[in-house]
This record gives sequence, structure tokens and C-alpha cells, in this order.
Amino acid sequence: MSGTGTGEELGAQAARARALALLRIRSRATAVALLPAAVAVVLLVAAAQGRIGGGGWGAVRWAVTACAAVVLLGAAAVSVAIARARPAVSPTVPLTEQAAPDLYRLVRDLADRLDVPAPSAIALTPDCDSWLEDRTHRSAQPAESPATRPAASGGRRHRAPVAPVLVIGSPFLWWMRVAELRAVLAPVVAGTGSAAHPDIAAARRFVRGLDGAVADAAAPAPGRLAGLRRLPRGVVGWIARLLLRSCRGHAAAMERGVAAAASECAQAVDYGLRIAAQEQVGLAYAGWDRLLTRVALPAWRMGRWPSRLDAGVVSALTELSRRDRLAEGFTSRLGERPACDLLEEPGAADEAASLLAARLFHGGPAETGPDWSPVDWQQYPEEVVDRKWRTEAARLLRVLDAMGVHPAPPGGPDEAVEGAGAVRAFGAHGADAVGVAVPTLARVVEQLTGPDGRGEELAAGISAAVAREEAAAPQQPPAGSPAVSDEDALDFWGPDPLPLFPLQPPRTGSELLADHVAAMVCCAAVDTAGAAPGLDWLDGPALLVDGERRADLGSPVLSLVEDGDAGPLRCWLASVGVRTDKPVRLV
Repeated sequence: MSGTGTGEELGAQAARARALALLRIRSRATAVALLPAAVAVVLLVAAAQGRIGGGGWGAVRWAVTACAAVVLLGAAAVSVAIARARPAVSPTVPLTEQAAPDLYRLVRDLADRLDVPAPSAIALTPDCDSWLEDRTHRSAQPAESPATRPAASGGRRHRAPVAPVLVIGSPFLWWMRVAELRAVLAPVVAGTGSAAHPDIAAARRFVRGLDGAVADAAAPAPGRLAGLRRLPRGVVGWIARLLLRSCRGHAAAMERGVAAAASECAQAVDYGLRIAAQEQVGLAYAGWDRLLTRVALPAWRMGRWPSRLDAGVVSALTELSRRDRLAEGFTSRLGERPACDLLEEPGAADEAASLLAARLFHGGPAETGPDWSPVDWQQYPEEVVDRKWRTEAARLLRVLDAMGVHPAPPGGPDEAVEGAGAVRAFGAHGADAVGVAVPTLARVVEQLTGPDGRGEELAAGISAAVAREEAAAPQQPPAGSPAVSDEDALDFWGPDPLPLFPLQPPRTGSELLADHVAAMVCCAAVDTAGAAPGLDWLDGPALLVDGERRADLGSPVLSLVEDGDAGPLRCWLASVGVRTDKPVRLV
């Protein structure tokens, strides 16, 4: 036997041994539940045969029998709860064979080369990872499923072995080439061999059932009888957690053995290319993270979701390759066939994955609406960047108005009349009838300058305003509720609040203030210096001056916000040609 075969066999043997250990834990739990019943049967039989009687044996016999009945009922309830518990299912976008025949063909050819069963289906996830997922549980099956296919003889139904679903990270399809994707998927597809083993499959079902039972017990009980349901659910959850703790080490070792066997099995398939493809995995992850946190998140906060996130990964990584010497040469691969060509309609798949990413990482609704609409990359500067700046500048000035900061217009009556006209033309918020609050950058800088600047008060006011707006936003129904479609990708996550995976922690007051001041500066630059909103693929919203991105605004703004020093910002404004005394358009 070759070294590769030996390594694969050792990994498979280790996985099967750990699977048997998990099944023994299940058997021991069953034996413990049956032990009182066995003792009760022994006592009843002994009494019937006259071997015991009189004294306290009658009381002991009936006490043990009652205890056995209670334990059996409890064990039956726990078993039903574990069997009916819905294991966690990753939110994905299903990809039918009609939508991606070439991709299905590639995966099947790969499974034939590895001599393992082909995955039963393919799905996309908005993440940079790929894995196999068992979806044979009844809750994850449609009405007519291969898992409940009638037996060949008779009308009885049985559980037929069903291969797991192959989940592929959608950014891989757009950034990787076809050969690279095949090399990356080889060890993943090889895992279907171990998944087909009955002991490993039974052990995985047992662990997933325990995990689902723990999650169900932790969820709040609905209805008026929630208090009465809390106690039995708590008992079931305690027993499931106890069993899950005893299974944790064996389950981890079993999965390590499965992974080792799959890796050894895939050694002979595109092994040399896989080393280079793994570099693309790391690069794709870096570009995807930057795209979500710097580009997509500002749009999501504005009620817009970029509908071509995966296509944006290519632009982001191309820009990263241009800036980073370590990534040089990666763009030369772009002349080869991209893996997204394996899809019949790449745009539709990208849009579905982009909407799912918005829901997972931000908590947006499942469908588009007036306050939640898609945006193309060509529209991003005007529809997201400019709107973001205007909204934050208006909020900053509203907070100033709420603080009672209404400076008198500079100069004489003529300038006062000019200022009042500017308020009407540019839509300033909160101007009173006595002192017209003209929306100018100078007004903001004045309140933050010097040791007596009102930075902390402004930061607190902006934080409160943002919190009020978020609280007033319409709440989306939780996944799994009647308002959500049965085909919803998040249905299996139950009533968990969205987002499931928030990208960033809540922003502090000083961070919010710096963002709002920078937005005010950008609005002034656009309105008075001929600048324009733009999109940087790695840093998100950008200010373009003479067609070039100005990335040096952050430091002057921080000096003003944190230290009250307006000198660096005034120098920056002078270099760009921004007029701080001119009104800024807020809508």
C-alpha cells in the first residue's frame, strides 16, 4: 500500500473509532434510562415467583416501578425532543443543476476521480469558505425527498443514504479560475466518502440532534403557557448539554480524522495547483473582508444593498494587487476562464448572494422596498456616497440646532438676507426666525475649535440621534415567522435576531462625530471646490479632487475633533480650495 493510501486509511480508521465512541455514549445513555425499568422488572418477577415478599419489599417494588415509569417517560420525551430538534443549517443560496450544469459536471467528474459519492446538491454562501453540510434531517427535506424514498419491496419507507450538500463560497467563483476552483474543492468533495460511512453518519446525526435540542431549549417558549413549558424544556436542555459535553472531544477527533482522510484522498488530484490556489483563498478572504466592511456596510446603513458584491471582489483584489507588492502577478490569471462562467446566469447568482450577505452581516429585509433597494456600482458614488455625506451633515447641523447653537449671520443686513436665502435654497434644518443658522462648514469648525470646544457634547448628541433613528426604523420580522417565505434561507435559524454575524461593533461617539465632520467637509468640497464623490474598492467612499482620490482627510479631522486644533484642517481646506463660509447643500 502506498504512503498516501496508508495515511488515508489511518485517518478513516481514526474517524470510525471516534464515531463508535460517540455511539457508545448514546448506548450508555439509553442503558442508564432503562436501568430503573430493568430493576423494576426483576423485582416484579421475583415477587410473582414468591422469592421476595412481606416486610418492606412491597413498598420498594412499587417505588422502583414508579421511578422507572417516570424515567422512561422522561427518556422518551428527551429522545423525541432530540429527534425533532432542527439542527443548524447554514444560510445559503441554492444552486440547481439547471442553473449551473457545468459546475455540477465539474464536481461529479471530481468525485469520480476521487472514487467517492458526488454531493447531492450545490449551494452558495456569501463567505470565503467551502464545506459539506448534511441536510438529511426531516426539517431540511422537501415533501418528496430522496431521504424518504419508498423501498423497492413493499410500501414501507426508509432512510436512504443521501450525500451531503456542497457549499461553495461565492467569492471563489468570481475570483478563482476554473482549474483553481477544482483544486480547492478536491479535499472538500473527498469528504463525501467518510460521510457515506454508516457509523460516521449516525454519530453526526446524534451530535447534531443534541446541538439542536440545546438550541431549542434556550429559545424562548411562545404562547401563553410559556411558563409551564420552561421547566420541561430546561430539563431537556440540561440533559442534552450533559451529553454534548461528553461528546465534544470524540466529535472533534472524528472530524479531524475525516479531514485527514479527505486530504490524503485528494493528494493525487491537482496537488501542485492546490498550493497556488490556497494563496488565492487567502487573497480572496482579504478582499472580501475589505469589500464588506469598507464598501458594502456604508451602503447597507443607507438602505441600499450593492447587488454585485462578488463582481466587486474582482475589482477590489485587482486594486489590492496594484497597491501591494506581495500580490503582484495575481492579476495575470484574469485572462483565464473564471469559475463564474460555470453558471448559466452569474448575475442572478451574484444578486442572490449579495442580498443574503446584507441580511447576515447587517440585518436587512428579505425583499427590496422603498427603504431597501439594490444599487449598481456605477450608481454607488451618487446614490450612496453623496447621500451618506448629505445625511450625516444634516444630522450634525440638527444636533447643533438642538444644542441652541444659532450664530447670527456675519456682516450687515445684506449678508443676513443672503443667509436667509441660502437657508431656503439649501434646506438647512432647524433655523429659527430670529437668527438664521446657515449650513456652513465654518459653523461646525467654530464649535469644535479651542479648549472650550463642544466636541463631547456634539458626540453625545450625534450618538443619541443615531440611536433614535435606528430605534425608529421599521423592524423586520424574524426568520421563520409567518411573514417570511418558507423558502427563506434564514428559516432554519429560527427567531434569532438579525444580523446573525455583525461586521463591526457599535461606533463610539467620537468615531461618529469624526465621520460626521468629515462628511460635512466632503459636502463643502463638492459644493465649493468642484470635488466629486467616488468609490475606492478597498476603502469605500472617497473624495475625488481633480479626478484623484484624497485620502489625507482623516488626520486633520481627528486633530479638530479630539484636540480642538483646526490648523491642520484649515491647511487641508486651503490646498483643496474649499470655502468654509459658503452654504452647503444638505439634500
